[in-house]
Amino acid sequence: MNTPTPHSLTISQLLASDGPACLIIKAQFDPLGDQDRFQPAGFPEMGHVIYDAPRTDEKGNSTAPEKVCMVDSAASMANHLETLCFTNPAAAILHPDLNGLPYVRCVTDDANGQHTRLICTTLTEGHRIASDYFLRGRLNNRSLREELRHQFGIVEISRDETYFITPENWWTIYGTIFRYDPNSLVHGVLFAKEQIKVSRLLTAHLEAFGAARVGSAGVKFDRLGKTTSGQPIFSKDEETAHRIEAIFLIDLGLLRSYGHDVNGLNGSQKRLLLELALWKVQRMLATPFRFRSGCHLRCVNRHYTTEDETVVLNPEAFGLDIQAAIRACNFGENPVNDVYYPANELFTPQTASDVVAAETSSGGTEEKSDQPEA
Repeated sequence: MNTPTPHSLTISQLLASDGPACLIIKAQFDPLGDQDRFQPAGFPEMGHVIYDAPRTDEKGNSTAPEKVCMVDSAASMANHLETLCFTNPAAAILHPDLNGLPYVRCVTDDANGQHTRLICTTLTEGHRIASDYFLRGRLNNRSLREELRHQFGIVEISRDETYFITPENWWTIYGTIFRYDPNSLVHGVLFAKEQIKVSRLLTAHLEAFGAARVGSAGVKFDRLGKTTSGQPIFSKDEETAHRIEAIFLIDLGLLRSYGHDVNGLNGSQKRLLLELALWKVQRMLATPFRFRSGCHLRCVNRHYTTEDETVVLNPEAFGLDIQAAIRACNFGENPVNDVYYPANELFTPQTASDVVAAETSSGGTEEKSDQPEA
């Protein structure tokens, strides 16, 4: 096995045309408090996902498969990473490191009829800027969807149904999304009606190796008999594992493709996207992170490498300065855009068929419920 060679690469070298194709960060986690058990993501009647991963010995011969548990998928990890943009995710208070970063807020009427009540932001919604909370909101006297279509420069073939995108449109699409919400380019975005799909720049997975299921049970007591659930007995699944590891993959080749010569994103803009991705990863690894109630993990080891995995990078050499990267993009004094969604439309009760129709038109369920990959 080749011994990894230490290298010191700067952000500029990572972004250079002859730079590596991708940046890979591997991080090993342990449950906090020396616990053996942890709780992966799961769904009712499905439980956790455990699969048999093929393995080979030193001679390349097949051996017994290893049980691997998916602790968090790419969509779930994107959700976790986005919460790190806030000092208080529930109150949507942006982390001070990100002051000046553009994003979009959906606001509605407050008690006095002013458009100040915050509903959600593109840093919290599953479809990010492509969510209907923003696309149906009003900006500059028309919907954000209409505003974006105009700024994208795409050709409307059939009213509100079919659009044509020329190769040169993509430079404008990248630039427009960047001005409104750089985060959407980091984690990917899909405008279903316009057939505009931007893949993830940062993809992450969290898996446990040598996994074994631990089943337990509980019971809910209803001493006064005032609930409809009665006294149910429920099952609970946790896991043990030899190793819990996250892999963060930043596609540098994809990032370079967002700009070419004078077209698309410039060097400062691409640098901000890379720094934003690295800022999130390093924030997650710096202190114990609570992925869910029974899954509080701390990073015990990490290393940065490239696609050949024979090079170990020193992250201290990157020269990260997220505030300087934001300022270099000249977003202006008011980088955050508010779109207005009338309260009488936002809070009108819907039937189940209304919700299904809305999800179908927007391209699927929200990523916060594990949407299809962007």
